[in-house]
Amino acid sequence: KRETLIWSVLLVLGFLGLTGRALLTDRGMANVYVRAVDRTLVQVETEAEAAEAGGVLSKRWVDAEAPEAADLDLASLGADQVRKVTTYEQVLPNDYYRAVSEDPDQAQIRWSASRTVGVWVAAIFTLAIFSFLYKDNVFYKIAESILVGVSAGYWMVVGFWDIIVPNLMGKLWPALVKGWAMPGLEAQPEPLYWVPLILGVMLVWRLSPKGSWISRWPLAFIIGTTAGLRLISFLHANFLAQISNSIVPLIVMEGGQVDIAESVRSLVLIVGILSCLVYFFFSFEHKGAVGKTAKLGIWFLMITFGAGFGYTVMGRIALLAIRLEFLFDDWLWLIDPSNARILFSAIS
Repeated sequence: KRETLIWSVLLVLGFLGLTGRALLTDRGMANVYVRAVDRTLVQVETEAEAAEAGGVLSKRWVDAEAPEAADLDLASLGADQVRKVTTYEQVLPNDYYRAVSEDPDQAQIRWSASRTVGVWVAAIFTLAIFSFLYKDNVFYKIAESILVGVSAGYWMVVGFWDIIVPNLMGKLWPALVKGWAMPGLEAQPEPLYWVPLILGVMLVWRLSPKGSWISRWPLAFIIGTTAGLRLISFLHANFLAQISNSIVPLIVMEGGQVDIAESVRSLVLIVGILSCLVYFFFSFEHKGAVGKTAKLGIWFLMITFGAGFGYTVMGRIALLAIRLEFLFDDWLWLIDPSNARILFSAIS
């Protein structure tokens, strides 16, 4: 099709233009620079963390200059308690330009290939998602599938290491987990945690064509327990809190005088609540005074819904602005709102 051919040509020309701008110009684009930082890590454990963990001592590595390691004598620590590592922190292009101008052979601040590739990948995926504004296409589908797959895999790994390992396996087989994944774990086996393990295994039976009915029992238990817990928290945090905040004085006094602004605010609040309640009261036909009050309630409801929708739209617009700023600033280097590359012109 002619339309497909035109868009293909535009994509190829755009790709060639970006490649030429990145490789053939002095300024380049989407370059990320890092500074090598030598750090000393020490292994510490604090009583406060142990108390929060129920008496379980949890060892972790911290920087030797951190407050947790202020009382430690590095010379007295064993070789297994001290580590020398080199980390790389991202710096502004200005820092790189300044370092190169002072010493062209310096190696402390360098170009980062992995982070630069990351910027390019992020930009390409952003454009692939934006391509849906034209129409559904293969680039959008690929980006969408990768996003969903990577997100699912990431949260699966996070759930395994942050929940299953410490909260389930660490409770059932603490010695095994200590030697395998959590060296600082000091706990005793808790047989009660066999219950969630059995329920979890029963959930996996949903994958079996003949044994899928087994998964209904733990699923019902999870839904029922979650609903009960959420109901109580919702009643306290939302329902009762809204009722409490709605009980306000009609006339607000401040320093012996009427506070007109707060009084008007209270009046609007009370009128809005009562009119909205009348709108949802269907025991009487909405005619006369009841009908007019119900119509006023509709106005309050529409204003509330409109404000909520506008707030949501503004949040999405903010996300769009962030992505556009990423494309034009971090990737294309067409704008420089933070003056991160202002030294380039002076040096060149």
